[in-house]
Formats: sequence, C-alpha cells, structure tokens
Amino acid sequence: MVIAAPLIDRPRLLSFLHALVRAVSLSGEEQAVVQAAAAGMRTLGYDDVFVDANGSLIGSIQGARPGPTLLLDAHCDTVGVAPTPAWQHDPFGGAIVGERMYGRGTSDMKGALAAMMYAAGAVDRARLAGRVVVSATVLEEVMEGVALKTVMAHVRPDFVVIGEATALNLNIGGRGRAEIVLEAAGRPAHSSTPHLGDNAVLRLIPAIQALEQLALPSDPLLGPALMALTDIISEPYPGYSVIPSRCRATYDRRTLPGESMESVLASLTALPEMAGIRASIAQGEHRAYTGATLSGPKFFPAWKLAPDHPLVQGAMAGLQAAGLTPALGAYRFCTNAAYSAGWAGAPTVGFGPSAEEQAHVVDEYIELSQLFAAAAGYQGMIMTICSE
Repeated sequence: MVIAAPLIDRPRLLSFLHALVRAVSLSGEEQAVVQAAAAGMRTLGYDDVFVDANGSLIGSIQGARPGPTLLLDAHCDTVGVAPTPAWQHDPFGGAIVGERMYGRGTSDMKGALAAMMYAAGAVDRARLAGRVVVSATVLEEVMEGVALKTVMAHVRPDFVVIGEATALNLNIGGRGRAEIVLEAAGRPAHSSTPHLGDNAVLRLIPAIQALEQLALPSDPLLGPALMALTDIISEPYPGYSVIPSRCRATYDRRTLPGESMESVLASLTALPEMAGIRASIAQGEHRAYTGATLSGPKFFPAWKLAPDHPLVQGAMAGLQAAGLTPALGAYRFCTNAAYSAGWAGAPTVGFGPSAEEQAHVVDEYIELSQLFAAAAGYQGMIMTICSE
C-alpha cells in the first residue's frame, strides 16, 4: 500500500523551510534557527520540546503503544557565504524560482529538518508504537557527531536516521574523516647564512612527496579512502630574513570502516621519509552559542550497515510504501553518523532530499519535489519502523 502522506501540509512545510533559511545559523550561531524550529515543533503538537546544554533542539512524539525509539537527526548549522563569486539569489532569502527554493542550508540541511519535523508531526499516534524523536543538532559543520553525542545520551535511540542529502536514496554507510597534522622541527638562522640553520620546510618536503604516492585502501560500497593536503605553514611567519625552525602541514584524510586513529597514523609513520616528522590527530575545540565548549580529537569514524540489517529492511519498506524507489548507497562525505554508527554503534541509515553536490555551493537550492517526497519518505519510515 502506498502512503501518500495526506496529513503533511505542503504549503505550511514550504513556509516553514523559508523561515528556517532566513534564520542565519553559522556554526556556533544557531540560536535563531533553533528557536524557530522549537516554535514549529510546538505548533505541530510535539509532546516534549527542549534544548540541551549545547543548544541542540530535541522534540519527541510518543506513540500509543510501547516500541522502539527512532531518532531523526538533521544539523541546523551551515557554512558561511563567500563574498565571491556572487550569488544570483539572496543566500538568506529563501527565494522560490520555478520548482526550486534557493538559499544557504536549503539542501545542507534545513530542507531535511523541515521535512522530518512535518513528517513526524503528522503521524497517527494511535498507529505509532514507540517514540519518534527529531533533533536539530549544532556545530556539525566543524565537528561531525560531537553534538549528536549529547542528544543521544538524552534520547537513547534504538535506531537513527541521518537526514543528509541522498537524492532520496537510502545510504547504509559513509566515509569518516581525520584531520592529520605533520610537524617538522629545524633550527633558525639568518637567511644570509642558511648553512648555519636547519630548514624545517625542507625537512617536511620529502614526507609530503612520499604521502602523495601512498597507497590507500578502498571499499566496494564507499569507494577509495582519500588524503588531501589542505595547508602548510612555517614559523616564524612571515619569515623576514630567517630560516624557518618549524613547519606544519595539515591533511584531510577520508577514512573507511575498520580504520582507527592508530591505524591511520601508523600507515604514515611507517614511511622512511617520515623519520623525524611528528604525526598526530588534530584536536578540535568549538564554542556553542550556549557557552558550552565541545572538544575532542578530529577523528570521525566511517561506518557501514549490512543490507539485510532489520533497520535497512524496515527503512526500505517504509520508503517504498511512500511511493519511492530508493537505491542503496553511501555518503562520500562525513556526517553525524560518525558518532551514532561509528562511535556509539547504533544502527543508522541516511535518507534526505537533494544531492551531495548541493552542499556548500554558490546558489545552493532544493527541488521542491524532493522536499515533499522526503517528508513522505520520513513518514513512511516512521510508520514502518515504529509499528507493532
């Protein structure tokens, strides 16, 4: 039987997404969008709505009978807007042109948040067994999953759905991310007598050249692991007539299931060219708008769920009941599932409107048809997973 989701009010959903896009919510500045989403949850009749210590919003709906707790998560922070190239549409205007809404966060990922909220708010509680929870987490763009950890401590979900973009397909895995720092130490000298010093930059160059040739693993579902040099800087900087005594390079390493901090670093330090070079996982620290500080190593694990897992089967059945025809896939980027699945081991899948390629781009947009289909899909999953 096809679930047409007749109870989801599409005009109100669209108006609500427009309000979310207009609420600027850079990482660490999400208070306005959290307040707007909390008001929306209360209007939709959520049983419990509260904001945790980090500023993440948590809203729950209780079913008529006992059953599992299903958490639908969408981060509510966005990346910024570069001054160039110029946007053709106001990034915080939420303009609707044809069958698209434009604006920062439409695809990444306020569209998914709005669809989740309206899907959960429209379920028939008499048919709901268990509890459905929707979270709008903060600071995901800077530290994936760190804020979700606190949400999950409150909610204790049996199953998690991450709403990052999948083009309406069902993702059962995702790459992880590690930020790796290489440091070389030298000895300063006047640049007119370089032979009296030890140039830290020159010490690091052979290691960088070797890392460019490093063989990395691959996964049939997630594809190859990746390693990209993202910055390099020497000290002192600027180096006025002085041989640099320190040099630091940062790498973005996209990881695969089974890789750990220890194994990733070991694959680097085993290279002969890394002799004398210190390799470590960067430490992150970010302040939430509530004043709370989130910190930890910048290592966010990859994850993968078996196609025959009950959550995958239930989610697929719910999406098909909503009239969708999803394929199984995996995220190429890192998401909050790094915590839910990677660290916590909670069964997790990903489903959301729009495509990965719409994240962080100029003139970001969401197709309205994808928004409405996602809402129907979330409702289908809720009623399938949280049923007797």
